[in-house]
Formats: sequence, C-alpha cells, structure tokens
Amino acid sequence: MSQENGTVATKKKFTPKDIKEAIKIYRFIIPYKWHFIIGMICLVISTGVVSFIPGGFGQLIDAGLPAKEAIDKAYKTLQTDMPAEQKVAELHQQLGSYKDAINPEKLKNTGILLGAILLIQAVLSFFRIYLFEYVSQNAMASIRKTLYEKIITLPIYFFEENRVGNLTSRISSDVSQLQDSLSNQLAFFVRQLVLPIVCIPLLLKVSWKLALIIIAILPILILAAVLFGRFIRKISRAAQDELAESNTIVEETFQAVDVVKAFTNEAYETLRYGAINRNVAAIGMHAAKYRAAFVSFIIFVMFGAIVGLVYAGMNEVAKGVDHGGISMGDLIQFFLLTIFIGSALAGLSETYSILQKTLGASERINEILDEKSETFIADENIDERIEGNVEYKNVHFSYPSRKDTELFSGLSFEVKAGQKIALVGPSGSGKSTIIKLLSGLYPFDKGDIIIDGKSIRDYNITALRKNFGTVPQETILFGGTIMENIAYGKTTASEEDIRNAARRANAYDFIESFPEKFNTLVGERGVKLSGGQKQRIAIARAILRDPKILILDEATSALDSESEKLVKDALNELMKNRTTFIIAHRLSTIREADVILVINRGKIVEMGTHAQLSEMENGLYSNLLKLQYEVE
Repeated sequence: MSQENGTVATKKKFTPKDIKEAIKIYRFIIPYKWHFIIGMICLVISTGVVSFIPGGFGQLIDAGLPAKEAIDKAYKTLQTDMPAEQKVAELHQQLGSYKDAINPEKLKNTGILLGAILLIQAVLSFFRIYLFEYVSQNAMASIRKTLYEKIITLPIYFFEENRVGNLTSRISSDVSQLQDSLSNQLAFFVRQLVLPIVCIPLLLKVSWKLALIIIAILPILILAAVLFGRFIRKISRAAQDELAESNTIVEETFQAVDVVKAFTNEAYETLRYGAINRNVAAIGMHAAKYRAAFVSFIIFVMFGAIVGLVYAGMNEVAKGVDHGGISMGDLIQFFLLTIFIGSALAGLSETYSILQKTLGASERINEILDEKSETFIADENIDERIEGNVEYKNVHFSYPSRKDTELFSGLSFEVKAGQKIALVGPSGSGKSTIIKLLSGLYPFDKGDIIIDGKSIRDYNITALRKNFGTVPQETILFGGTIMENIAYGKTTASEEDIRNAARRANAYDFIESFPEKFNTLVGERGVKLSGGQKQRIAIARAILRDPKILILDEATSALDSESEKLVKDALNELMKNRTTFIIAHRLSTIREADVILVINRGKIVEMGTHAQLSEMENGLYSNLLKLQYEVE
C-alpha cells in the first residue's frame, strides 16, 4: 500500500483492471445473492412497467377528447363562403356536444389499466428498495468486519507506515461510499440504462421522425458522461485522500490533547486542520465547477431538443392521422417517453460519477485487503505452551522501511528458562527491537531465534504470543471498566481469577476504594487513574495471562517513590518462574537481573551481572551508572 501523507497515487485512465478491482468488492454480496437477484428482477420489471405509463396516458387523452377525424369530417361539409360565426354554429350542431365524441368505455378501461400499472410499480418498488437495502446493510457489515480483521492482523510495521486516521477513514468514509452505491446508486444506474433501451423502440413506434431527433443526441450525451466520469473519479479520489488526512489530524490531536494544551498549540492545530479543510473544499469546488458545466451542457442540449420536438410534434398533429401524422394522445405519449429518457440520461451522469467515487473507495479498500496478514483470527484456538528458553543465533535485521541500514549484524546470546535478563544502552541502540523480534513483530533477515529448541518461524505466531506478557512504560488502558481491562489479559477468565490477579498486583485495595469498585470506568486511555494505578492494572493483566516470557519495558520509570514500591512488589510477584526481559534506563532497577546485556548501535558490547559490569573500568555500563548517580 503506497501512501505518503495520506495521499494515494491516482490512475489516469479507467481500465478493465480498475473494473476488476471494483468487482472484487461485490463478492461480499454473494451470501445474499438471491436477495440481490430478486431485487434486480423487481428493478428491471418495474422499469419495464413504467414505460407503459406514457402509452396509457396517451390513450386516456385520445379517449377523452373529441376525435380530430370527426371535426375534420364535419368541417368539410361546411360551405367555404360561409361566415365564420355561422361555420362555428354549424360545426357545433353537427358534432353535438363534446361528450358525443368521447369513448366512455375506453376511458374507463384505460383508467383501470393505468391504476393497475401504478399499483404493480408501487409493489415492485417496495420490494426492490427493501431487498437492495437488506443486501447493502449486510454486505457493508461484512466488509467492515473483514476490513477491521485484516487491519488488526497486519504486522506492526504496517501501522508504522500508515497513520491511524487514514486507516479509520477506510472503515468509515470509504465503506459508507460503497454502501450508497450498493443500496441506491447501483439500482439507479441499472434503471437509467434500461429505461432508454425500453423507451426508444416505443418512440420509434409512435413517430420514427421525432424519434430520430432523440437518437441523434444520445451519442453526444453518452460520450460526455464517460469523459466527465473519468475526470470526476480522479478529483473524488483526491478529495477522499484529503479528507482522510483531516481525520488523521483530528484523531492525533484529540488523543494527545494534553500535549497540545501543554504547548498552547490550539491555534496551530486549528490552522493545520483549517488548511486541510480548505484543500478538501477547494477540490470539491474544482469538481463542482466541472460538474456544473456538464449539467449545464446537458440542460442546454436536452431543452434544445425538447423545443425542436414540440415544434416538429405539433406539425405532425396538424397533419392528422389520416395524412401520416399523429394524434394528440400520441404526442403526449411521445413527450412522456422523452422525459423518461431525458431524466434517465441526466441522472446517468451523476450516478456514473458517484459510481466512479465508489471505484476509488473500492480500490483503497482492496489495497488493504490485499496486504499479507501476519496472524489469522482462526488461529485463536491454537495453543502451544513453552518453557521459556531463548537463543538468538547470528541474527541480522534491517527495518522494513530502511532496508539499506542494518541494525543487527550477527546478534547472538542465550537465556535460560526462568532467568531475568536486562537490556540497557543508549536510546536507539536496539533494545526494544530485540524484544519485537522475539515476539515476531518484525521479521529478521538472517540467522534465527530459537525458543525451546525450535525456530520461531516454525511456531504459529498467535500460539507463540499467547506465551508472552508485557508491562509497558506507558500503560495503555481501554475506555471500559477496570474489570474489563484486567480481563484483557485472558478474556475467558472468571471474575474470581480477575480479583486474584488484582490482589497479586497490589491493585485490589485501591480498586475496592472506588464507589463502583471493579466496575469503575477508567476513561479514555485510563485518564481517570494515576500512573501507579494504571501500572498495577497492567501488571494484574499480565498476571492473569500467566505468560512464560515476560517483558518489562521500564515499568517503574515514571512513578513516585510510594507507587514505585507497590509496583516493584507486584513485579517481583509477576516475575516468579518466568523468563523475564527487562528494558531499563534506570540502572538501579536491574541490580538483581541474572544477566545484563549492554547494547550499543545494535551490538552487545558488554554482558554480565550488575556486580561484574559495574567493576569494569571505562565500561559503557559503569559509565552509565556513574552518570546516573551524578544526576541523582
């Protein structure tokens, strides 16, 4: 997925490959194919039924007006030199009243037929709308679930290369765009294609001369619609990208609102968001300008054609049916058919542009769905317990985004099950990356990592990670209750197991002091709790998981003395009988580690216990230790 600052490269031409990519999305309607097929049948039939309405109206008018032939016949009997007033009186006398020329039976039957057609149309429209909405709602639910499942199972470096706001936009705005096309626009598009096909033969039957005027302008309208559709697709995709970028800004600033306020950058962020919104508006106005020009063109051509039709049609009526002309009812029928065709073609351009937007949205969704997953939801039930013996054997690694720069070139060390191993060194030396390689978050290039005599490449990654537990430096809690956050370590745990984990983590007392106790809402990212309280909930979560390999990422660095003691006691309980990796900047926290690895620029430069390393003259560890003592 190639993205930079939320922008995706836009293709210049609409190709069969693009159609193929869009059709891939429609596989989500396969489970509901019969609803879709029946809805499509209702759509096609209702479109065909609609085409009979103009003919019914024409017959209704012919049945309800004096027959023009009767008037012509009566007029011929009049003397040519008769005064005008006398001609009119004589004509009325011969015709009697207008009702004598009306066909009541035909009028009634035609009215009943039109009522039946409208009733059939109403019933078919109901089922068409309901069935398409059923397909749309269920298919979109499947797409959202599949898309979320795909994103959540992608490797960690995917999230490092793609901003959260852009990914959120895929699930929200892009899927909403697809939903509109499935529920409404696809039906409109089919109807607008079918109506001209059905109505044009009827036009030819009524008057082939008038029909030629309509047929002559069709190629112009279709060509304009295709060219406009290509152009609007390009602009719409750019607008979607800018909108995704604006979502990213909102999400990032809301998540880090304390930082924004601490640096008094409300105005800066408002300007940044405003600039993106102006870009969105500018692209929208750019598209609106061309859309307005296109619609104006359509209106000019269509209304010009209508004026010509009225002129030519009245001439045909004036000729009379006996002389190769048409009746007034035929002319009304022709105009109604023309309106149907015109509205279909006018709407076709707008619908086509919306479907072009849908094509852009489907491409963006497919880009994610085509990514290679790291884990699979179906593997959740796979279980494989380990002892915790770990060995790095000549590991080479470069970050996926920086393949030209190798971080580790031959990293090797060994840890026995149950040992506590500390990783220390300057920032950026590779301490956290060592742990990420162990848990399979990054793929290494060469060498191997062995757990219990078996390469991690041979483990099911989901089953392997079930043996890991993490207590990070910055504890991330979800916005639910304390019980839900602890249970995140093992979602099938009983309430008693959760309470026991809280006791072992020295968290039970402060939890019980809250009015809502374990049902206390922690707020967004645990904002309602102190740092020490959040850390102890994270420890309780790790205890509940019962991992064989424990990862402590500077778990006490941001705590006050009282909280640090409680957390340390809880950590000591957690570390019992587990292989523990401790990432530490404060060297006083790792005195009891069995092995300390000193990492510098991706290499192990020193290894030993705290006592051994602190006695090494001019050693990196001893120098770091002296610097910390001086600072303290």
